[in-house]
Amino acid sequence: MPKGSPELTASRREEIVNACEKLYKTISFKEITLKEISVETSFSRPSIYNYFQTKEEIFLALMQREYELWAAELNALADENQKMSVEEFASVLAHSLEKHEQLLKLLAMNHYDMEEHSRPERLTEFKVAYASSLDAVRACLDKFFPQIDRERFIFVFFPFLFGVYPYSVATEKQLNAMKEAKMNFKLHSIYEIIDECVTQLLNTSNS
Repeated sequence: MPKGSPELTASRREEIVNACEKLYKTISFKEITLKEISVETSFSRPSIYNYFQTKEEIFLALMQREYELWAAELNALADENQKMSVEEFASVLAHSLEKHEQLLKLLAMNHYDMEEHSRPERLTEFKVAYASSLDAVRACLDKFFPQIDRERFIFVFFPFLFGVYPYSVATEKQLNAMKEAKMNFKLHSIYEIIDECVTQLLNTSNS
């Protein structure tokens, strides 16, 4: 790690993650290289190695940030509301994830690669952020729906998130292939998919 203040280190890391996020909105994971990322930053490619050893570590840091932001939103939700109905909570949770489309995209496409090609300490940092999102959902469930089996909800909901993006976003190539295959398939929005899932899970647990 280069010498410098913790603030400078954090700023440089954030700049690299921001550059990665910008690229990922227009090109695929496989197409993105450290050279491509460096072009979007204010420093050279060799300098990136002072902060991240692989592009997978950069993507993992991006996903870590998304989990941290989402957890903060959920914790605020629990703090600011005394009670919520099933419909209200499902809608708010769906909207919260709708804002974190990048997280859902990363979960669907490159999660394993990011974890497998990151150093143990970077992976641990990520797992702390992931755990905070689990705890934030638990806090909401404990407050608004104390009667339900929260661990059953967690067990179903978090693996479910891995499949949301592919069912809500498709390329022109994929759409044409489904048309040629005569698939009876309709894309739904991120909000629609998550809202329906959460509503079903909570209503089933309440019955």
